[in-house]
Amino acid sequence: MGLSTMPTNLEIIRVTYEGSSEENGKHLRAALAPDAHWTEAAGFPYAGTYVGPEQIVAGVFRRLATEWEGYSAKPHTYLADGDRVAVFGLYSGTYRKTGKAMTASFAHLYRLKDGKIASMEQYVDSHQVQQALR
Repeated sequence: MGLSTMPTNLEIIRVTYEGSSEENGKHLRAALAPDAHWTEAAGFPYAGTYVGPEQIVAGVFRRLATEWEGYSAKPHTYLADGDRVAVFGLYSGTYRKTGKAMTASFAHLYRLKDGKIASMEQYVDSHQVQQALR
């Protein structure tokens, strides 16, 4: 065997995007530190900072799953630098209450500590998202 079988920070983040929604959720839950800080951008419907896996799942992911049809975050670029991983991509989905679809560019900046996600900060073209909410 190799010297280390620990996944890299990039691998830890990549598996939270590239499977089915169920697989991604399972991998994300496993990767979150107990006190992880997850910040959704101002202008995004779930704006604010959520602390810990329960708040993050309830405040962000459960709402994405129930308030949107076909919501996805498709990455096109990953950049890793030490304890930070940045992910760039496109959100898409249809807001159930209005029936309006959106596509918006995003960037997620993760900071990892000891193989766990310590924080995530979202940057998003929130104008595109807001258009779907109206």
